[in-house]
Amino acid sequence: MRTSLVLAVSAALVAGTALGIAPAAQAVETADSPGIRFVDIAGEGGTVLKANVIAPAGAAPGARHPLIVLPTSWAMPQIEYLVPARKLADAGYVVVSYNSRGFWQSGGEIETAGPKDVADASKVIDWALANTAADPDRVGMGGVSYGAGISLLAAAHDPRVKAVAALSGWADLIESIYSGRTQHLQAAALLGGAGALTGRPGPELKEVLGDFLSSNLAKEEDMIAWGRKRSPVTYLDRINANGAAIMLGNAWGDTIFPPNQYASFYEKLTGPKRLEFRPGDHATAELTGLFGLPNDTWTNAQRWFDRYLKGADNGIDREQPVQLKSRSTGGYEGYPDWKSVHANQRKFDLGGTQRVWANVDSGANGGVTLLTNALDQFLRTPPVVSVPLLPRAFAGVWQSERYDAPQRVRGTVKVHTTVASTKESGTLVAYLYDVGPLGVGKLVTNAPYTFHGKTPGQPFGVDLELFSTAYDVPAGHRLALVVDTVDPLYIEHNPTGAQLTFSSPAADPSYVSVPLRKE
Repeated sequence: MRTSLVLAVSAALVAGTALGIAPAAQAVETADSPGIRFVDIAGEGGTVLKANVIAPAGAAPGARHPLIVLPTSWAMPQIEYLVPARKLADAGYVVVSYNSRGFWQSGGEIETAGPKDVADASKVIDWALANTAADPDRVGMGGVSYGAGISLLAAAHDPRVKAVAALSGWADLIESIYSGRTQHLQAAALLGGAGALTGRPGPELKEVLGDFLSSNLAKEEDMIAWGRKRSPVTYLDRINANGAAIMLGNAWGDTIFPPNQYASFYEKLTGPKRLEFRPGDHATAELTGLFGLPNDTWTNAQRWFDRYLKGADNGIDREQPVQLKSRSTGGYEGYPDWKSVHANQRKFDLGGTQRVWANVDSGANGGVTLLTNALDQFLRTPPVVSVPLLPRAFAGVWQSERYDAPQRVRGTVKVHTTVASTKESGTLVAYLYDVGPLGVGKLVTNAPYTFHGKTPGQPFGVDLELFSTAYDVPAGHRLALVVDTVDPLYIEHNPTGAQLTFSSPAADPSYVSVPLRKE
């Protein structure tokens, strides 16, 4: 019942988002824009893909222009990119945007970035080269969310793709919605509900999503294999061999595709690359650009294409390739690589022994997918709890000393502890809070962890990476680690009556390692 309710609510949320964008985009469609053509493109197997083409106005006969292909986001109609596509066309690009198979008016079934989706991308490039003034030597791809993932996969399988701007996408599907071996309930339900509302999920997707949401561990390896086939990191060697210039952009609070998996993928790329992280949730960093409003993400995406498709000397390749925007200050910081972001580590101990009962939400939680971190992006209002009032029967709490100077958290917080459970399976969720003088804690980051097949009562080590972030803890505040067993964001695996014990053996002390910006 809970899953059905989440699916229904998630579908309604996405429907509202789609309808909110549609009127603005429809106005572009019906305006006096002679450069826009709506076309049908034959995808893999002859499946019809609904597409639109925007070409530069007043182009000289016979002139060739760089091509940018934009697959739509999950559940979004083909008019999604009309506004940024017009800006790109005005800058001299031929832009082809198409509705991914299985969604809206495009044919076929939803393949979830499977082999047919990757083949579709190449078919669209083929069509553009045959039917527009696109230059075969200057082909780029990009998009938001689903479009980002398909673009990265296409860069692995089609060497014609020379540049990619992958915004709010994924590199590792398993680490995105199954990190810590824990199902990200709201994220999966949102995708499933939106797909059912706006498209035609194929039998494979239905089976995988059903097994995922029902916690069918007998199918776990099959689900992981399904996800790996759809993960760009699986084809990293091909991407590096093809040498496309890759720009990755994401939000710190992305509850569908968390930033850690993008940062790990970025470090493994060997060609021209750029990584940008900003405050927000899934696709909220790019949202204003879809309406034509000023937007740093879309501006830098165009600069990236200008540099690597046009050869423009605009300086983007000489900037620090890792660009971070703090959730606290809003200013940008540049780093030479991701490792430099969290090179300075500070630990605090998780001493003593604490026991918590499972199956009860202590009040600490990560919020609501899409909503909570969007509020933090625009209003700087992360989820809060009163740390002194958290019920210790259901939450373990450890605090650092008060800091005399600001602590600028940058990168990935790591937790190491020892756990024993009265049951063989269980789930814990770790939260790091910025705690002020009155005990009010503001959420800095969190992550879940699930275990199976453990011997009841036998301690085992846990190493957990919390979701990467950039957050400034003010002077006079302290950090607190809170661990409980229930969070509406995730499916938990705690049998009724389970109890978890957290300890810090002398031979293997428990701690939190916090990455801090070097001053």
